[in-house]
Amino acid sequence: MIRALAYGTREALASLRRNSLMSLASVTTVAVCLTVLASTLLVAGNLDHLAAAVEAQVQIRVFIAEDATPETREALAKAVAGLEGVASVEVVTREEALERLREQFGSRRELLDAVEEMNPLRDSLEVAVARPEQVVPTAEVISRLQGVAEVNYGQVFVDKLFSVTRFVRWIGLGLVALLTVATVLIISNTVRLTVFARREEIGIMKLVGATDWFIRWPFLLEGLFLGMLGAGLTAGLTWQGYPWLVEQAERVVPFLPLLAGEAAREFVRRTNLVLVVLGAFLGAVGSTVSLRRFLRV
Repeated sequence: MIRALAYGTREALASLRRNSLMSLASVTTVAVCLTVLASTLLVAGNLDHLAAAVEAQVQIRVFIAEDATPETREALAKAVAGLEGVASVEVVTREEALERLREQFGSRRELLDAVEEMNPLRDSLEVAVARPEQVVPTAEVISRLQGVAEVNYGQVFVDKLFSVTRFVRWIGLGLVALLTVATVLIISNTVRLTVFARREEIGIMKLVGATDWFIRWPFLLEGLFLGMLGAGLTAGLTWQGYPWLVEQAERVVPFLPLLAGEAAREFVRRTNLVLVVLGAFLGAVGSTVSLRRFLRV
C-alpha cells in the first residue's frame, strides 16, 4: 500500500511536469469554476447576513395602560424581561417618546410644541427578542400581561419581511447547489481529457498485469493535486479580493450591512477551507470516474 502510494505520488508529479500545458489548463479551469462558486458562496453569505440584520431590527412595542401605577409599570417591565427569548427591555416614557418624535421631525420639530402640554403619547416598552421567529409568540404572551394596553410589532410588515428573507436564503442555497453541480461536471470533463490522452499507457499497464488500484493511484493523486492547486488559487484570490470588494461597496452603499471585519475574515477562512477540500475531492473523484472505462481492457 505504502509502495503503491509512493509510486503514485512520483508518477502524478512526473505527469504534471510532462503534461504541463494540460495541467495548467486543468488548474485554470478548476480555479475559474471554484472562483464562481466562491463568489456565489460569499454573495449568499452576505444575503443571509443582510436578512439577519433586517430581522434583528424587528422589535415589539408594548404600550402601557394609562391608568397603570408606577408599581404596575415596574412589575410589567420585570415580567417581560423574564420571558423566555427576550433579549432586552427598554422603558420609554411618554416624554422620551415625544423627544424622539421631535428628532425625527428635524428642522420642523417646532410643529410639536403645541402638543407638549397635552402629550398624546403613551409610556411603552421596547422589547427585543433573541431570535426573529420568537417575535410573534412573545408578543402574544405579553398581550395577556396585566397593565398592557396594546402590543404592536408591525404584524403585516413582519410577516412579509420574514417571507422575503426566507426567499432570499432559499435563492442563495439554490445558486450554491446549481454551481456545485456545474463545477463537478466541468472538473470531471477536464480530468477525463487528461485520462483520455494517456489511454494507451493505461492499456499497456493493464495488459502487463498491473492491478486496477495500482493504475488508479497516479491518476487519483494527479486529480487531487490539480483540484487542490486550482482551489488554492481561488482561496488566495478570495482572501485578497473580498476585503477590497467590501471596501468598494461600502463607499457606494455605506448603509448596507455587509460581512466585514473579523466576522468576514472568519467566513472567508471557512469558505476557503471548503473550497480546498472540495477541489481535492472533486479532482480525485473526477479522475477515478474518468479512468473507469479505460480499465476495461
